[in-house]
Amino acid sequence: MHKGMIRILAVLIGVMVVVPAALVSLDREDPSHSNKRVEGEASSASLDSGPSVKVYLSKEKKVETFPIERYIRGVVAAEMPVDFHPEALKAQAFAARTYIVDRLSRRDFSDMAKWGKQASQAHVTDTVNHQVFLTDKQLKKQWGEDYKTNSTRINQAVAETAGQVIQYQGKPIYAAFFSTSNGKTENSEDYFAQEYPYLRSVPSHWDQSSPKYRDRKQFPVADFVDQVSQTTGKQVAVEASTAGGDWLQVTQRTAGGSVDKVQVGDQVFSGRQIREALDLASADFSFQISKGTVTVETKGYGHGVGMSQWGANFMGKQGKSAKQIIQHYYRGVEIGRMDAYMKKK
Repeated sequence: MHKGMIRILAVLIGVMVVVPAALVSLDREDPSHSNKRVEGEASSASLDSGPSVKVYLSKEKKVETFPIERYIRGVVAAEMPVDFHPEALKAQAFAARTYIVDRLSRRDFSDMAKWGKQASQAHVTDTVNHQVFLTDKQLKKQWGEDYKTNSTRINQAVAETAGQVIQYQGKPIYAAFFSTSNGKTENSEDYFAQEYPYLRSVPSHWDQSSPKYRDRKQFPVADFVDQVSQTTGKQVAVEASTAGGDWLQVTQRTAGGSVDKVQVGDQVFSGRQIREALDLASADFSFQISKGTVTVETKGYGHGVGMSQWGANFMGKQGKSAKQIIQHYYRGVEIGRMDAYMKKK
């Protein structure tokens, strides 16, 4: 064969091999085919899916609307430390989504009126009255240079639980949660008014490693009595002869170990009333009186009902899955889809 023809054939063969390879390479680099996430987005599609949630931003005094999974992202980021175990973050996402799905499905937003006319158009506030929520703008300010890394962690937890809620006998549960237990959680009726069959007292010994496990406050006797009287509306009388300590006694405790009843002078209060009157970390407290000062020591942080966040974190570190965490703190529940409840609107 002529040498010129051989060279031409060689060039053609080379083109046939190189061009397709180059096209494949270009295809991989095309952003439309990339799997890279922008600003830590675990799954933009899943975060922008689902029904909308109207949130009253209490500081800005305005209502903004977010896709439900974006709302869950803002709640998880606000309610749980971002460096908690991924399975704990997923458990928090389950709880947060269950709360808002239950609220949306019941369509009772009458409590919003107390926040003003504008708030009455929203489903929830961004406060502890519902679930604490942070916007993306607030998170960028709070996280600073860690924004991308932290977003990745939170978004992953939300995306991997997207559309899923905690249910009991076919209905979304009241997914109560709190920071740290005293070693056990509480039966719901021992702190709240209502009894829920899935909110039972369960062991949570992991919480003893929480930095919020113990706390202490001190009050002059007169201030102690005044605060309890003013906050509860029940005037407490303490005889001078009993000022040594007999006037203040815990008389009954709950199944979870918190204070159920306490005698203060001539009045009897619930543990919750004393906790709220004195702004204590929990309702598991004990008293010591010395030289006119009442020292109150507490164990745990929060109301103690439902999922302990620090307990969830330690369970995750021990290899427990988010589902196992959920089923430990909420008895007899299952994980279901939120779609069924949203269709009832």
